[in-house]
Amino acid sequence: MSDTDSFIDEVNEELRRDKLFHLFRKYGWIAVALVVLVVGAASYYEWQKVREKAAAEALGDSIILALGAVSPESRVQQLATISTDNTQAQYYLDLLKSASQTEAGDRTAALRLLDAVAADTDAPEVYRQLAELKAVILRGADQDRATRMATLERLATAGAPFRVQAMEQQALAMFEFGDKDGALVILKNILNEPGATQGLIQRAQQLIVALGGELSTAADAATE
Repeated sequence: MSDTDSFIDEVNEELRRDKLFHLFRKYGWIAVALVVLVVGAASYYEWQKVREKAAAEALGDSIILALGAVSPESRVQQLATISTDNTQAQYYLDLLKSASQTEAGDRTAALRLLDAVAADTDAPEVYRQLAELKAVILRGADQDRATRMATLERLATAGAPFRVQAMEQQALAMFEFGDKDGALVILKNILNEPGATQGLIQRAQQLIVALGGELSTAADAATE
């Protein structure tokens, strides 16, 4: 390579460095801003996680403390003082409040909360169906028969989260309406349900016997 070529290469290299330097001076702040933004976002995300965890722990402690109250009236009062910005937690809290209100004998207040959760389309389906089932149970005979059975029928559909509990209520309602045979059919079907707990199966078996049904037949069906 000649001295001229070498000189030209050096000039070109110097020009490239000078161009990069000017570009950095002109746009370098963008890179710095991006770094700051990424670091800031990561820090904020971690802070949010810590904050949410602390809030969840505080809410859990408050609920445990309230549920530890001796009387249902005290539980109602303590649960009423708990508030949360988490809408999911609020639905759960409302269900706990309604249970304590029921124990305290305030049926009207309990039904008001249950109906509100059941009607809230933003609530998770599992909470809505639980609220609806508890409301049906709490109202008992003080509701239209057709509405009661239609609600239980819907809650007892395959795949519903509280299917077996709704089936039990169906059987009880049928017996209440004088349909002993229909109640026995549902009680025997409960024994075949994979989601039935041991406690629920035992209750179903006791009801089958109490209604004059054949427990051995039901037991055989449950083991098939």
